[in-house]
Amino acid sequence: MKLSLWRMTGLLILTTLSSSAMVSQAANVDTDKHLNCSAAGSQSEMEQCAAEALNEADAELNQTYVDYRNRLGKAQQNQIRDVQLAWIKYRDLSCKYASGDNSGSTQVLALQTCLTGKTLERTREIKAAATTVPAN
Repeated sequence: MKLSLWRMTGLLILTTLSSSAMVSQAANVDTDKHLNCSAAGSQSEMEQCAAEALNEADAELNQTYVDYRNRLGKAQQNQIRDVQLAWIKYRDLSCKYASGDNSGSTQVLALQTCLTGKTLERTREIKAAATTVPAN
């Protein structure tokens, strides 16, 4: 079954956003509070800061991906969508595996930190690839 480009793009963005939302929810984060993350001391504060960092990284990745994809032709848009969906699956499984050795209260923080790092790395990869594609 083939899905339209717009439907797949929406799915891609929702998958990325839901991933960070699940991590935030798992950390029991109250996003209404603003926290000085440089002074975070408790586990809850560190998890909240990690969730905020992940949300920011996801937002930057989504915008970078959309900007890059819009510069591509139709066939390449389909290819990069497939690549990005595979990357999201890789990121999530890889970080779940990496944080699995942590038990109890450190697992959520380890997962968030891993997801953020891989998301920032992917953003850099896409930005680098975008420098080689002329704007439409």
